[in-house]
Formats: sequence, structure tokens, C-alpha cells
Amino acid sequence: MPNLNNQPLRGLLLSAAVAAGAWLQAGPALAQADSTLTVAGGCFWCVEADFERVTGVTEAVSGYTGGSVENPTYREVTRGGTGHYEAVEIMYDSDVVDRRRLLNLFFRSIDPTDAGGQFCDRGESYRTAVFVASEEERQMAEAAKAAAEAELGQEIVTPILDLAEFYEAEDYHQDYYKGEQIVLTRGGPKSQASAYKFYREGCRRDERIRELWGDDAPFLP
Repeated sequence: MPNLNNQPLRGLLLSAAVAAGAWLQAGPALAQADSTLTVAGGCFWCVEADFERVTGVTEAVSGYTGGSVENPTYREVTRGGTGHYEAVEIMYDSDVVDRRRLLNLFFRSIDPTDAGGQFCDRGESYRTAVFVASEEERQMAEAAKAAAEAELGQEIVTPILDLAEFYEAEDYHQDYYKGEQIVLTRGGPKSQASAYKFYREGCRRDERIRELWGDDAPFLP
């Protein structure tokens, strides 16, 4: 054990400890998100599950945006009248994946021809949208939309909207697709992960996306 009464040695060890602490604090920060993309693609469980599979995405958070009510609840939003979309904040490391790629993936993971909701989910809260905070982001989103429309050969009705206040959804909605809590479904008691899979299949989300995008659909099982 070193003699800590030795002042030069103690100073050297202290400096090393400070440097090590700084490195440990800085290390995880390098992996943190530095950019955010907010989108609405129908059921936020599905959008969250899809984009958390993308390399460079550090987290996807389910929530509500685009409406007129502060701190809305799930019940209020899905009932209609608040103007909110079920949306997802996609946080990503722009050194690993860029915004253009995420936008291209988004348009090919939804039915952008449907203005009334998505798949089996109908109503204003299930509409699709891309939210932007600057003119540069708007131009990027419009370019991705135009490219997807040209590839699809159909009109894309997904709007590009100004970014609005984003409210995180209730805790039980976050990472629902991998939760283990038991919930009741039409198919009986299931874990959240099983209930999510049951819902996604029953809603024919992947089936419709395959019809639209074929091999260009990025998240099909």
C-alpha cells in the first residue's frame, strides 16, 4: 500500500483519480443522443419498437404532441378532441445515423397514404406526421417525403408540421413491446410483450406495410 504521507505521491495519485473520474463521466456521454426526430406513425408502441432497433438510436420515447391540451392523458388523446397525435421522440447519435436515413425509414414503416389513422387504429390521434423545428429540418423532411412518394407511385398525405410541445406518455406505455407485466387482452392474459405482438399482428400493420413497400420495408419480421 503506498504511503499517502508522501506528499508528491499523494498528489500524483489524486491527479490520476481525478483524471480517471473525468474519463468515466465523459465515456458514457459520448454515447448519448445529440439529436431528436419527432414523428407520429399510428400506435406509438410500434414506432418505438421499430426505431429502437436502429443502430445509432439511443432511445425512443412514446408521447403526445400537436394538440391544445397541456399534459394530456392517454384516455383524453384517444377519445379525440385534444388534437394530439400519438408520437415518438427518436433520440439518436448523428455521428452514427443521420436524420435523412431516419426519415427514409419512417416513411417506409407506415402507410403514408392513409389520412384517417393507421391500420386498425382510426381517428385523429393515430394520424401520421413529421415534426420539424427549423427550415433546414423542413426541407429535409419534404425531400424524404417526395422521394418516398416517387418510389411508391401514390400520393403521400403525411404532413410536415411545426414542432410542438411533446408530453411523455404514461410510464406503462414506455417500452411496452418488451414489458413482462401481465395484461388482459382479447386473447386472454398475456405479458405486455406478448400482448404487443398479438396487437401488431391483429392490426395487420406489417401485412399492409409489406403490400405497400415490399422489400424496401425496413422493419418487417
